[in-house]
Amino acid sequence: MTDRFDLTGRVALITGAGGGLGSGFAAGLAEAGAKVVLCGRSEGPLVTTADSVRGAGGEAAVVPMDVSDAESVAAGFDAAEKAFGTVDIVVCNAGVAAAAPAMDMEEADWLKTIEVNLNGCWRVATECARRLRQVEKPGSVINITSILGHRVAAALAPYAASKSALEQLTRSLALEWARYGIRVNAIAPGYISTDINRGFFETEAGQKMLKRIPQRQLGHVDDLVGALLLLASDAGRYMTGSTIVVDGGHLQSTL
Repeated sequence: MTDRFDLTGRVALITGAGGGLGSGFAAGLAEAGAKVVLCGRSEGPLVTTADSVRGAGGEAAVVPMDVSDAESVAAGFDAAEKAFGTVDIVVCNAGVAAAAPAMDMEEADWLKTIEVNLNGCWRVATECARRLRQVEKPGSVINITSILGHRVAAALAPYAASKSALEQLTRSLALEWARYGIRVNAIAPGYISTDINRGFFETEAGQKMLKRIPQRQLGHVDDLVGALLLLASDAGRYMTGSTIVVDGGHLQSTL
């Protein structure tokens, strides 16, 4: 029986690949057979991810990229093509969050959040799509949004706004690029355990937040990989413009 989730021969570029969700995405895509291009602004964490992928038998390339800089994005795709060939899977995962009440927030923090979370995804996705169209290849763009694109939390206005806008961008690009065989979808994670937030969820405030999740637990990066492989592979070939929510039922909760 053919494995519809097999990514052998595919080239996947992941932004924000130095840690957290990005390193987990890289591992999952490589395990499915893809050659992975690890992108981010800091080379050290990317090298760590690459070593882990290679140690598990996968192929990985480290490519510096700043998604807020169009020249850096173009140079990153050039480097990816030199290493492995045309990129036909992109995971737009790079993101930042500025935490402060809206009236107290510095304009620079607002603009940086929108620049990275929304504009950065647009740059990376369109750079990929142009190159795929030039060589007449199909592909898959996967944007990492958030449940905060559907609901809100205090003191995270630019993050919530950027993720909501990213879902609308996902649908718009899906409509435009379907004719070229380029699918554009999104994954909206709920609260996922990472090195950055693990300490908070051990506090009293964090435990109260966990109780608002119907499954009463944090998700793990591995919980997102199934959705990722569905959207990246031929198993999801008839899906475009969709958002898969992976949140332990959080969006359904009114607690």
